[in-house]
Amino acid sequence: MVASGVRAQAPAPSPGRSLAVLIALRIGYAYNWFNVSAALPGIGAQFEVGPGEWGLLLAVFLVAAGVMQVPAGLLSRRYGARTLSLAGAGLLGAAGLACAFAPSFAVLLALRAAAGTGAALFFSPAIGLVAGLYPEGRRGLPLGSFTTAFSAGAALGVFGSALLVSATAWPVAFLAGGIGLLVLTGIGVAVIPKTVGGPARRPASAESRRAVHEVLRSPALWAIGIAFIGLEGATFATGQFLLPFGLALRGWSPALAGAIEAMFLLPSVAGGPLGGPLAERSTARRTQLVLGGSLAGISVLFLPWAGPGAALAIGIVFAFTYGFVYSVMYVLPHYLPGLSSPEIPLAIGLFNSVQLAGGGLVALAFGQIVAASGYTVAWVALGLIVIGTLAAMLIVPRTGRVPSSAGPAPG
Repeated sequence: MVASGVRAQAPAPSPGRSLAVLIALRIGYAYNWFNVSAALPGIGAQFEVGPGEWGLLLAVFLVAAGVMQVPAGLLSRRYGARTLSLAGAGLLGAAGLACAFAPSFAVLLALRAAAGTGAALFFSPAIGLVAGLYPEGRRGLPLGSFTTAFSAGAALGVFGSALLVSATAWPVAFLAGGIGLLVLTGIGVAVIPKTVGGPARRPASAESRRAVHEVLRSPALWAIGIAFIGLEGATFATGQFLLPFGLALRGWSPALAGAIEAMFLLPSVAGGPLGGPLAERSTARRTQLVLGGSLAGISVLFLPWAGPGAALAIGIVFAFTYGFVYSVMYVLPHYLPGLSSPEIPLAIGLFNSVQLAGGGLVALAFGQIVAASGYTVAWVALGLIVIGTLAAMLIVPRTGRVPSSAGPAPG
């Protein structure tokens, strides 16, 4: 993935330090996605809302993050990947911090929507920023590491916030996430060179505008987005509902429930570094995505009958395959026919937009099913959705060994 809308430059000196900061930002970013789960019972008690409204709280974040993905790609072309990704991280941190002081559930919903907007502005430009640090052929491991850092932050979000909330109160989970991300954003401003991920130096040409339109109309990119709506929704539902499920119905302690929920996120740290390099070396990327997504969906089907040990095992399988799938997915656009290098971040933004917005609706539906029919029906329905949406991958063409856009990575 490359920095959007910028001219080719030599890779930045000492990219490791900038990559380390971006990985830390990715961890803080992910914490602010998943620190909601431990807060849900307290939010429910304070604002007198239940699982249906919890699903809405999760959905507004994901839908905002999804809707803003494409605008983020376009804004990144104009203002630069560095500027936009750091601004997005700052907005996510500020909105997360404000959630701790929300006076009503309606205000909390609005703040989570603002946080989702910040998440969108950070994500796809940051992928371009990571890729801009390294030349062609050396991006697989950095991108895989950056991608799976999300799982480390998400696991910290569910487990760390569970401990924080059990010892204090639900707003503390948001205080910790907001302050931490704002500090990391300041470090990013100081450390990441301005020469990496700068804005385009030329106004958009008619050819460039046509390329943007072709990306937005690409059946393959829309198909990738639709195919993983189920997996995106399942990741958020397991990462947010599993803790209250374990507390309320299984009698698990907050520490045990948080640890089990973390296992649905953390092992993807191992899946990502495997998936990225494998996708660069193999032509069977579509098969890799379908097999990984199917395994994740099958694992969710067994959740209603799983004790603590089995739930941990299911979580490890689910998270590992999730990390593997998303790392392959972010390499795939480089090899899609007809996709030029400057448009890759926009392509990623497009299918992420579909996945996040659709996944938000899946999370909303999950909460409604829990409220109407209970967790057993909801988990089974979720697993079937994950598997069913993968049929859209039939539209995605096979890819070869040669990238569709060769040349040095834009800075």
